[in-house]
Amino acid sequence: MHLSSLAADRIAALPTSIQAAFWITLSGFTFTVSIMSVRAVTEELHVLEAGFFRSLFGIAFMLPWLIRNGPRAALGTKRLGLYAIRGGLAYFVTLLYFSAASLMPIADLTSITFTRPIFGTIAAIFVLSEIVGLRRWAAIAIGFLGMLIIVRPGFQAVNLGAIYILVAVALQTANTMIVKILTRTEQPDTIATYHAIFMMPLAVIPVIFVWQTPTLELFAWLIAIGGFGVLNQRMMTRAYAVADASLVLALGYLRLPISALMGFLVFGEVPTIWVWIGGAVIAGAAAYIAHRETFIARAERES
Repeated sequence: MHLSSLAADRIAALPTSIQAAFWITLSGFTFTVSIMSVRAVTEELHVLEAGFFRSLFGIAFMLPWLIRNGPRAALGTKRLGLYAIRGGLAYFVTLLYFSAASLMPIADLTSITFTRPIFGTIAAIFVLSEIVGLRRWAAIAIGFLGMLIIVRPGFQAVNLGAIYILVAVALQTANTMIVKILTRTEQPDTIATYHAIFMMPLAVIPVIFVWQTPTLELFAWLIAIGGFGVLNQRMMTRAYAVADASLVLALGYLRLPISALMGFLVFGEVPTIWVWIGGAVIAGAAAYIAHRETFIARAERES
């Protein structure tokens, strides 16, 4: 048995909430590396060019999987319409994220994305008919309070990047519901591949008007954007495949301490005390959700 297959079997044997937490943690790491790479290239290249290479290398990094499984088996689907909608939304979300990355600290950017669970949980109830208990609602509310502690609206000027992220989050909420619907019948890697495929046509035409040939150093950063971007999609879709959308959105709070640490190590961004206080509140809420879901799953198996 291959090492990768053995690892996959061990992960699959874990409670679903722990699996979701594992995949979301990896997603948080890959997301942060991708955003840091964007910060490095957008000082010299237009954000539209960064978006183009995100799609191009996203497809390139999925080619080995496509070849191994065969295009017919890997990409066979009856849901091209949903994939097309998701790809279109994802392209504009990507541009908004990339634009915001050049305007604000990574930890601040990440913290604002935590409005997603509020809207996402409501959407999960009405669109996916998921049942969300009082305790998870309470944990989500506490996590949202942690985000407010970090952003402190009314106490500091609103960054343009914050507006970009809020618009992106609104679009992502719809995309989250599409991903959850797709995971009912589609493979996670198929979802990640179509994500890049449907973004590409939207990215090609605009980049013609802003094209600037990247240096070798910038090219390396662009490869990182594409590689870690597609890894982020693969990790995220795996989380949605094993758990309710509302649980995955709540566990997304784990991204904040990851992004804060990496922003400090790479760019010397020192988060304010409010980021750490809010981060502690958010991490506590996410940890409680994972613990509570594990307890419920164990009780159901024993009953």
